[in-house]
Amino acid sequence: MQVNLSAIGAFVNEKLTDFGNETNANEMRSAIKLIKSRQGEKYPLHIGDEVIYTDDMTVSVDPANPTQVVGYVSKASRDLAEKAMEASLLAFEKWKRTPVEERAVCLFKAASLIRDKKHEYSAWMILESGKNWTEADADTAEAIDFLEYYGREMLRLNRTNETNPLTRLTGEVNWLDYIPLGVGIVIPPWNFPLAICAGMTSAAVVAGNSVVLKPASTTPIIAYRFYETMIEAGIPPGVIQYLPGSGAEIGDYLTSHPKTRFISFTGSKEVGLRINRLAAETAEGQIWIKRVIAEMGGKDGTVVDETADLDMAAEAIVSAAFGFQGQKCSAGSRAIIVESVYDEMLAKIAELTAKLSLGQPTENKAIGPVIDESSYERILSYIERGKGKNRLLFGGGKGAGEGYFIEPTAFADVNPDSELMQEEIFGPVLAIAKATDWKEAIRIYNDTEFGLTGSYFSHDEDRIEAALRDMHCGNLYVNRKCTGALVGVHPFGGFNMSGTDSKAGGHDYLLLFTQAKLMSRKED
Repeated sequence: MQVNLSAIGAFVNEKLTDFGNETNANEMRSAIKLIKSRQGEKYPLHIGDEVIYTDDMTVSVDPANPTQVVGYVSKASRDLAEKAMEASLLAFEKWKRTPVEERAVCLFKAASLIRDKKHEYSAWMILESGKNWTEADADTAEAIDFLEYYGREMLRLNRTNETNPLTRLTGEVNWLDYIPLGVGIVIPPWNFPLAICAGMTSAAVVAGNSVVLKPASTTPIIAYRFYETMIEAGIPPGVIQYLPGSGAEIGDYLTSHPKTRFISFTGSKEVGLRINRLAAETAEGQIWIKRVIAEMGGKDGTVVDETADLDMAAEAIVSAAFGFQGQKCSAGSRAIIVESVYDEMLAKIAELTAKLSLGQPTENKAIGPVIDESSYERILSYIERGKGKNRLLFGGGKGAGEGYFIEPTAFADVNPDSELMQEEIFGPVLAIAKATDWKEAIRIYNDTEFGLTGSYFSHDEDRIEAALRDMHCGNLYVNRKCTGALVGVHPFGGFNMSGTDSKAGGHDYLLLFTQAKLMSRKED
């Protein structure tokens, strides 16, 4: 596959698939059938150019049908983690000298490969993560976007001295070179198992780093498919090590390793803080301060005042709260509504949610399963405690069948200080609070340790200006839902305990994987 760099145009987001078109729907059904026929295969580790099967394996299951094994994935030991680190160090020495253009071409090729088999990648997610067609298709499109965007971004960064030259000093030539950091540990989440995995990994490698990719234990096969794609696109095998395994065993070991230069993580606040703490401790032989790039979740909310379009606000609240079963760091798990329109909004939210069907992701039902048994039990425990302290507006029960299905659930009249309003539940649970006015609603919104996304619904321009100024989050949206950030359009990253505000999919992101070296010489 050849890529003509001179023909690379401006970045454009990948189009989403219209499954109302029967041809597209049939193609997805065929892809699901194909991927189902490949269930139960065994997957190895990849360290350097070695393919390694281990006796200890993770059993990946379909959360909608937990007795169905999607595949068996080898798990790395600490010894294999050390081997992966050594292979990464070796690969880095060559990869960092690979021209930027060659690195970018690999990303463009990978994007093309995924685009050619888009529905197959989505089908893997439908079966392994429980996404419906629409959510899986958006995940695949976002993966393509990250590859296309970061390839262009690295080319742009490489031209910085032309586009943004340093101040001229007579008698000298001065320029900046954005050089790679070294070996990084990439730890992506299970909820966007292709898109975020692709974004975190591709950003690191296009900048010239080598990485150890440790995928989420519930979605390792999707990460494996991405790894295969990157190798097919021309990334040398040692530049990416595919190394699934226990976070406690190999995750902590690699985070603490003296040769680790950076850790790129997306996941829970608790794990992110642990990584940050371990990375801050200087290991024997370590000669740098490790860099941590972390996105750690949120307790996102939607504020609605009495001037808002209530139908539009209700639709946004339902979509943000229950899309992919609320398993998004950007999920709108809180709604804060002024009292004059509170009861009307509750009725609209309940009416819209009642139209959502609960069932199999393979059949493209609106609401599928949560990711695994542990999440299932934890979310249900929040719901049961919530029933004892709050007014249950709807839901609150388990879905039928063997899968990890939970009904979309909402509680009304929730105290802003309660756990339903303060803790990240990461499931289909919406907490709704009443505010006396729009100012109190913003105060309630800000009363959280997180700060990732938020929405403000109003038609009052003065209030909108105040909300834009005072609502404290990394991504604030006015009169639209707080989920659905697009690469290049909505650079994504949050404040406070939501992480390091990394702004994935934005112009600043690749700077996190590089260091600027100033070079100066006397003119002849």
